[in-house]
Amino acid sequence: MLPAELPPESRPASPSHAVRQFARLALPYWKSERRWRIGGMTLLFLLLTIGQVVLVMWTSYWNRAFFDALEARSLDALLQQILTFTLILALTMAVTAWHMHVKRWLQLDWRRWLTANLVDQWMTRSHHYRLQFIKGEHDNPDQRIAEDIRIATEAAVSLAHSLTYSLLVGWGFIAILAEVSGSAPIPGSELEVPGYMVLLAFAYAGGGATIGYLLGRPLVRATNRLQSLEANLRFSLARARENAEAIALTHGERMERRGAVQRFGDVARGWNRQTLAYLGIVSFSTAYGNLMPIFPILVAAPQFIAGALTLGGLMQSAQAFERLASALSWPIDKLGEIAMWRTSAGRVVNLHEDMLRLDVIDGASETAQVRIGYTTRPELHLQGLTLVTPGGEPLIRNLDLRVRRGERILIVGDAHVTLALFKAVAGLWPWGSGKINLPEGQEVAFLPQRPFLPASTLRTVLCYPHPPERYATPDLYRALECAGIDWLAPRLDEADDWNHVLPLRAQQRLSTARLFLQRPAWVFLEDTTDAFDPKGEARIMEMLHHEMPDMSLLSVMRHSGLAHFFHRRIELHRGSTDGAAEASPVLAPAAPSAELGR
Repeated sequence: MLPAELPPESRPASPSHAVRQFARLALPYWKSERRWRIGGMTLLFLLLTIGQVVLVMWTSYWNRAFFDALEARSLDALLQQILTFTLILALTMAVTAWHMHVKRWLQLDWRRWLTANLVDQWMTRSHHYRLQFIKGEHDNPDQRIAEDIRIATEAAVSLAHSLTYSLLVGWGFIAILAEVSGSAPIPGSELEVPGYMVLLAFAYAGGGATIGYLLGRPLVRATNRLQSLEANLRFSLARARENAEAIALTHGERMERRGAVQRFGDVARGWNRQTLAYLGIVSFSTAYGNLMPIFPILVAAPQFIAGALTLGGLMQSAQAFERLASALSWPIDKLGEIAMWRTSAGRVVNLHEDMLRLDVIDGASETAQVRIGYTTRPELHLQGLTLVTPGGEPLIRNLDLRVRRGERILIVGDAHVTLALFKAVAGLWPWGSGKINLPEGQEVAFLPQRPFLPASTLRTVLCYPHPPERYATPDLYRALECAGIDWLAPRLDEADDWNHVLPLRAQQRLSTARLFLQRPAWVFLEDTTDAFDPKGEARIMEMLHHEMPDMSLLSVMRHSGLAHFFHRRIELHRGSTDGAAEASPVLAPAAPSAELGR
């Protein structure tokens, strides 16, 4: 698809949009194939939360009876209350421990489900590669999957529990506070205000929530910015670690240090912004929290002095006021956690939506992008293939080409053009139009210039992307021998970071060894032997022809020194005037069959 036809790029999710989209993305967890177990654990989680609330209310009534026993100086009543408290304490410990276990199970299981879905989407249709070519809020997708999903799921369960708990506590203590505090007369009038402390609790919490919301708004923006800056710093350091050898050989440590210092400077400035945002909300929260246990006692003290309240009633009303106000203050207390959840949920949503955009691009119009199809005929067929850069610059125009089974094609010319063709056949380059028909039911292998070697045993690396159990050990030895790296055979079951342990030439030989082991019907090479010396390149080509004479081979090379190993030579160039590719490839005559064995 041409860039002008792309769907609108994604933008940072607004608060309401992030909530809606995250719910649409994550809530199907409760409808998944394990929904009965998940539903049972969720119900148990709710029942345990209700149990916590019941125990808190029981403690409130115990508190009243305890202080009344103290006021009555009754030793028997006091001992009875001690035994009651022991029972309450034991039940509270059991319910809390069980509740924590169920809560952490839900957090982990939800995270596992959502991570699996996002990773599956990320690794489908080369989204992990193609994301870098579209605009949008999807930087550091690995951090979004590993860290932001963790925060979003853990915080969501925690916030859901605390909100449910606060609502139940608030509902329960409204009745308790109204019952204990009674009515208060209006000065200068015979009228009384029933449950006046309930109204005061609502006013106290409402005023606090309003002020806290106003003071906390800058915190949301500062937290969002800081998380992005932290992710950028982690990514840059991880990238330096992955390219340590190249950095050391080019003596690029100074530039890497400079870049790391600059990025940490950005983090420090983001941290300071968050600190300033925290100052107002923390100062207010401190005053709000310290005043809460004292305020209801001061309000109810006249009733106690007048004898309308017992000491137990006074303490219960103070505790009920504090519990109710705390429940009503949930938005203030959880402001920081809500901000962190919303930020992480928004980052996950943006990544998901940008991957959906790639699906929209793939299914938009049959003529708007390069389409990959399959044919029952034993051939590769490029039909009217036009390739452009992601910016819209033409590379190839109307290329028609058929490659029959067993043919060997050498592709040379402009490196950008030949590489785009290699990626287009692999399904990684959708920019352009036309159709690529691959042979159906025949294994196709693509070998890039720099192979991917997992940090695992050499056996696993050699069999990749297939499981090592698929191949017998003698076959692995033979593949290493054909690739000229049989000296690695004793290390077959040794695990190491082969991308850093082996030089590029050995890595490329290990990549070609996969061909001798897996024996695909069609092979596409992208400068896979450019680190070899000329004799080494010729030897590999001879072995490929000898071991797999029926293999179809298309090789992108920067030189034509091995042209005698191929049936045809295709030369691709951009136009010298307007940057467009030539209308058709230049096909060299087929090499004499006698030369193929050289």
